[in-house]
Amino acid sequence: MDLPFDGAISRYFNEEAPEDVREAIKSADKDEILASDYPYRRTMKKGDYEDEIEALQCELVKLQSHVKAQGKRILIVFEGRDAAGKGGVIKRIRANLNPRTAKVVALPKPNDREAGEWYFQRYVDHLPTVGEITLFDRSWYNRGVVEHVFGFCTPDQRDHFFSQLPYFEKMLANEGYYFKKVWLNVGRAEQLRRFLDREKDPLKQWKLSNIDVEGLKKWDTYTDAIFETLKKSDFDGAPWTIVRSDDKKRARIATIKAILRDFDYEGKVPMGDPDPLICGDLGVWNG
Repeated sequence: MDLPFDGAISRYFNEEAPEDVREAIKSADKDEILASDYPYRRTMKKGDYEDEIEALQCELVKLQSHVKAQGKRILIVFEGRDAAGKGGVIKRIRANLNPRTAKVVALPKPNDREAGEWYFQRYVDHLPTVGEITLFDRSWYNRGVVEHVFGFCTPDQRDHFFSQLPYFEKMLANEGYYFKKVWLNVGRAEQLRRFLDREKDPLKQWKLSNIDVEGLKKWDTYTDAIFETLKKSDFDGAPWTIVRSDDKKRARIATIKAILRDFDYEGKVPMGDPDPLICGDLGVWNG
């Protein structure tokens, strides 16, 4: 079977990737953390992870019952670099929840009509009503990062987005939504390793796009856009939770703990705070 894009990920790895990135991937085994500044050297053991994630998922079921009974509205935005693990975190959060009231929103490129609307409008259409949990797999932050990096919006459009953003998000908080923003951050070598794994796996090739291929060459541009976006959008009432996701298992556990920590509900079993070495405010972001 031919690889997608005629082996473009492998070609980038062999011909264009920085030498230190290439060597880190070549020399590591599958359980070794590639980022030298990550606080752990190896991924979490499978048995430990499975025990902890199951307990956390039990708490999420209790939380959903609480949300339905109390008529609460939960809105969680997941952002991050490509292959940072957004989909995996969302999958584990939603695994045992009622899909009728725990929904995932992953919007495609806007159509012609949507492109002519107020930028936030198509996202507003998917906000949760009472008793619902809505998880956004990417969101309006596309304008701050991806659209900017690839020239899909003008500088004026991006500036206008940033000028309206604080009012939009503060309205959500004032309206009574529980609103959380999670940024999953993955190192350069680990991102490329995950892309290489996707390229050779016919069950995962659908996750790759031309944007992913071209984005590999724009790491520094992405970094600048991400840093600027995070700084401009870390508001009182709508701060960012940063999760370092070089280890997917630890990232999933930290993210769920960060969500559960904010709620009291019947039968709650305290699960502890998320690991502060990989989860916290903007100080955790490592570029």
